[in-house]
Amino acid sequence: MRIIENNIIKEKLYLEELENGLKVMIIPKKGTNKKMAIIGTKFGSIDNHFINPKTKEEVIIPDGVAHFLEHKMFEQSDGTNSLDTLTAMGVEANAYTTNDHTAYYFEAVDNFEPAFKELLNYVFNPYYTDQNVEKEKGIIDQEIGMYDDDAISKVFYNALECMYEKCPVRIDVAGTVESVDKINKDILYNCYNTFYNPSNMILSVCGDFEPDYIINLIKTNMKKIEKLDKIERIYPEEPEKIYNAYKEEKMDVSIPTFVIGIKDKVEKENIIKKELILNILLNYILDENSKLYKELYDEGLLISEPDLEYEYSDIYSHMMIFSYSKDPKKVFEKVKEEIRLLKDNGLEEKVFNRVKNKIYGRLITSYNSPAQVGRIFMRDYMNNIISFDYLNEWNNINIEDANKELKDRFIEDKMILSIVNPK
Repeated sequence: MRIIENNIIKEKLYLEELENGLKVMIIPKKGTNKKMAIIGTKFGSIDNHFINPKTKEEVIIPDGVAHFLEHKMFEQSDGTNSLDTLTAMGVEANAYTTNDHTAYYFEAVDNFEPAFKELLNYVFNPYYTDQNVEKEKGIIDQEIGMYDDDAISKVFYNALECMYEKCPVRIDVAGTVESVDKINKDILYNCYNTFYNPSNMILSVCGDFEPDYIINLIKTNMKKIEKLDKIERIYPEEPEKIYNAYKEEKMDVSIPTFVIGIKDKVEKENIIKKELILNILLNYILDENSKLYKELYDEGLLISEPDLEYEYSDIYSHMMIFSYSKDPKKVFEKVKEEIRLLKDNGLEEKVFNRVKNKIYGRLITSYNSPAQVGRIFMRDYMNNIISFDYLNEWNNINIEDANKELKDRFIEDKMILSIVNPK
């Protein structure tokens, strides 16, 4: 096992790749009651066009397959449901699908070993029939309808549709009623056998145990699966410019909801430093202690602190500001004006250091929770990042770099506004 230690927080990561290609990350935390295990596959809503690594054939699948697979993984051939089985053990279990990965996890105080065995069992033993696939379509159609009526979901996807013309990140994770209707058990098995191969997966475990215990538990409870070649994904070429600058919808809401989006260049170099700086800049501009937020709040233009987010993958990169306002267009103009002023005058060192320390504090405290640690390490490793590297990079961030990123990334021509207004 490869051992990576971080002296800042006195934590260790044990990293091992098994013969079948499964990457295992173990982060021991002595003295903690809770234990967490999460297994993720690099298969999300954007992966709808690929080369089958076995047949070498080009495959195009309907939108929503990754999410459909997540729904079906708990059902077992003996008629049981693994989610019910885990709940009966007293553990908290669930799953989720994102743009670029799907994950299954549980948190436990007791019964870790039987829960862990159940996790490995259901993730590596799929069971799809014509009947259970058709039944699931009705459930997912209801979910799609629910999100269609949800203003937060609508305003986010409208923002993505504004920023991106061709990139599949603009597609709803669940797909559409029409695309879900095209899914069958053969498509599910084809995608499962491609993307749920251990060589495309990461298992992250955090809690009070010895690393050898976890490795032995995996090796004795995993069936033998042949390692596959790397999956070749096919994505459309996305223009650098935004697709639309503005989109508005009317829904049954009491106050307008909005997202300001900033489309960014996709870059793989220095991504850790870039991510940290962009999070600092977003908070500098509009966290609850910023000059602009206080001004907007005092004027009644913002009713709560905005959600600030930077997202990236191999094919997309963007920032989002989400909040509620009686006049989103005015907020948008104020944000653009603040960015112009900061570009002209530069960042104030005192404010920059305050925000930098706040983000650093969040990073440090995230290591207190085994659930957060397990999830963060798995997600970061999907992007070929060891989570400790964020802490190691921290001292390399300075105000000069932040001023440069501000000018390079916060470009008005790359900014969009998505609004959901009351009917």
